[in-house]
Amino acid sequence: MAELLPDWPQFGLFFAAALILAITPGPGVFYILATSVAQGPKAGVISACGIAAGTLVHVLFAVLGLSLLIASSGPAFYSVKYLGAAYLFYLGIQTLRGCETSGEKSKEVSQKPLLRVFTRAAVVNILNPKVGLFFVALLPQFVDPARGAPALQFLLLGVLLACLAFVTDTLYALAAGKVGERLRSPKSSSAWRRWLAGITYLTLGVLSVLMDRPERVLNGP
Repeated sequence: MAELLPDWPQFGLFFAAALILAITPGPGVFYILATSVAQGPKAGVISACGIAAGTLVHVLFAVLGLSLLIASSGPAFYSVKYLGAAYLFYLGIQTLRGCETSGEKSKEVSQKPLLRVFTRAAVVNILNPKVGLFFVALLPQFVDPARGAPALQFLLLGVLLACLAFVTDTLYALAAGKVGERLRSPKSSSAWRRWLAGITYLTLGVLSVLMDRPERVLNGP
């Protein structure tokens, strides 16, 4: 496997680019932060796992050429985009509706099963077409056919990037979860944390709607 990776100078450049991408807040990071503040650090880490799973799906799509196919087809790109935005709007509305409940029902709404937290995060990331297009734009720069098995090189670099992003996303989740716990008060914390999460989901939905096709990826530099 090691022989499929770039040499050290080029690998260092890849690692630096991947690290910058991982620590730069984007829709996935904001989703994790909202989940961590609303439901605690454990749920935040689970959402980071879901985001990582979605990223790996995009890596596979990119290897199979599906990401490029979506990018080259306007209807396909916008269908995925609007479906993702609609899902974020749905999550935001459901979360805000939970703020209107009280007592045991409110507690149940705020503490969603961890499998649902994982699934929602994965779906949110999978329905963000720009994640796949990023792999199509960046990873080929570090793939050299002379090393053999270009598809396997692409897959290996994508998995490394996803793992690095998972580490930084987990740190974001733990930090946000701790902040949420410190700001917790018996009477008001549950409501305001869900309001924050709901508004974040709705904002991400709006940003998804405003997202346009990356013409530079389609047409080249």
